[in-house]
Amino acid sequence: MGIAIEVEGLTKSFGSATIWEDVSLTVPPGEVSVLLGPSGTGKSVFLKALIGLLKPERGSIVVDGKDLTEASAKELYEIRRLFGVMFQDGALFGSMSLYDNTAFPLREHTKKKEDEIRDIVMEKLEMVGLGGDETKLPGEISGGMRKRAGLARSLVLDPEIILCDEPDSGLDPVRTAYLSQLLIDINAQLDCTILIVTHNINIARTVPDNMGMLFRRKLVMFGPREVLLTSDEPVVQQFLNGRRIGPIGMSEEKDEATMAEEQAHLEAGHHGGGVEELEGVPPQINATPGMPFRKAVKRRQDRVRQNLHLLPKNAQQAILESLGDDPGKARGDDPDDDDHDDRDDRGRHHGRSDDDARTESIPAQQQ
Repeated sequence: MGIAIEVEGLTKSFGSATIWEDVSLTVPPGEVSVLLGPSGTGKSVFLKALIGLLKPERGSIVVDGKDLTEASAKELYEIRRLFGVMFQDGALFGSMSLYDNTAFPLREHTKKKEDEIRDIVMEKLEMVGLGGDETKLPGEISGGMRKRAGLARSLVLDPEIILCDEPDSGLDPVRTAYLSQLLIDINAQLDCTILIVTHNINIARTVPDNMGMLFRRKLVMFGPREVLLTSDEPVVQQFLNGRRIGPIGMSEEKDEATMAEEQAHLEAGHHGGGVEELEGVPPQINATPGMPFRKAVKRRQDRVRQNLHLLPKNAQQAILESLGDDPGKARGDDPDDDDHDDRDDRGRHHGRSDDDARTESIPAQQQ
């Protein structure tokens, strides 16, 4: 099974510009998680921090019992072997075939013989649907194939954690849907931890077990997918529906005067952006028939049942409906108990001065 990533109080700046601060979350082991956020909120920077390419000013990143922020160069090298990274642009060597691109990590970081390398490379290329294309160069294939080749390369060292930096970038909706299915199938086969950074709403709504969102240098929330998909936070609703109306602007800092002007335009009949209002929690993608049962499903069910009382009411209801549980039995209380419901609402909201959203995150030890 994949391993967890435990992040506590992480803060990163470039000069006087703070990218994000005091970020705390736990990416559950063996599950698929998504980190959302508008462009420029530091999602890719966050991934680079997770593998030690960027050092944060404060906080800890614990992987397999070791804190990357305090690791020596040798320890960091060993920890990175636990990761596979699917880069946003594929990051393939243009002069190398897909076979040699995929074999590169094995040749650089292991002492395996070429016949062993060939077996591993062909297995991974077959896994991502590129069997038979191994002799092609990156310039001879489509963008979707380059993405899959990058994914195959991220798998050759049998990582326990796979980081995917905007895997949908440059892909049409159909290829994005195929890639989404592929990531779920890989999780079913390898039982690895997968963290996807994206701003693609279809991926966010149908792929992950868990979701989080970065905005205005803060982690808005992180937890089971139902928490974010049922949230009434203005920034979350605006992002999920692709509207102009809300806290997110062309530049990230939208002031109250601009928000009021845009709202007046909307009330006067001007189109607010987006195509349709997305409501509710859609079914999650299942592994392709014939694939192994995805063990993350059972682990996640057990975890959310245990922590159900800590979640907002809307998320509780969505989870119970998906599990087919009786609300009173699952919560262990009277569903009409107003005091309990109020406590649930308060328990997961932490007041902030931002005018757009209140941080609503699940404590790391309870995720």
